[in-house]
Amino acid sequence: MSKQNIKNKNLHYLSELKDYKVASGYPDIRGWTVRDADKRVVGKVDNLLINKNLDRVVYVDVEVDQTIIDSRHDPYGKPADPEIKEFVNKDGQNHVIVPIGLIELEEDEKYIFTSRITHQTFAETKRIERGADLDRKYEENVLSSYNRPSRITTDDEHIKRRKEEEYADKTISGHGDDEQIIDDNYEAQINKDRHADDSFYEREEFDGANFRKRD
Repeated sequence: MSKQNIKNKNLHYLSELKDYKVASGYPDIRGWTVRDADKRVVGKVDNLLINKNLDRVVYVDVEVDQTIIDSRHDPYGKPADPEIKEFVNKDGQNHVIVPIGLIELEEDEKYIFTSRITHQTFAETKRIERGADLDRKYEENVLSSYNRPSRITTDDEHIKRRKEEEYADKTISGHGDDEQIIDDNYEAQINKDRHADDSFYEREEFDGANFRKRD
């Protein structure tokens, strides 16, 4: 891991934090089965991701079931425009993260489920390797995938969104030939600033009310 990544890192796996443990009143769900909105198995909980600044769990790290991998969906589908960069899941990328506010507990049978994410959406979401360092851009991509209004979003809408995202990432300002393209240092600073913005976790997807044990 580079010094840059260490400095910017704000998410840590529970297993790598020796002084951290699951708080009283919360179950240790590692090893529990994970089910989708139809209660179909999509994987198992491998780890929990902690935001140290907020001192709380923000994601569940899920090792996906083979049925997710065998679906062979490229995230968001294949754009018709060849110039648009598409996310493609590769061999060895068999983990996804789920915001803590999107899961509910079934303590008696020791599984968690989400009522908002289908099997197909899990299959279409960009995956990571086990233990991978996460950046804000990946977090945003995952939430964008989970929050899609419909599974039948058109290719044209995907292409438009990709173009808008790429344009925002590449340009600062400019008019015609005077357009300024950001350099690597500026992009690194942008990523650093995004990491530091913990207001990102004020979204309802990170409300962990359903994560507590039942009384």
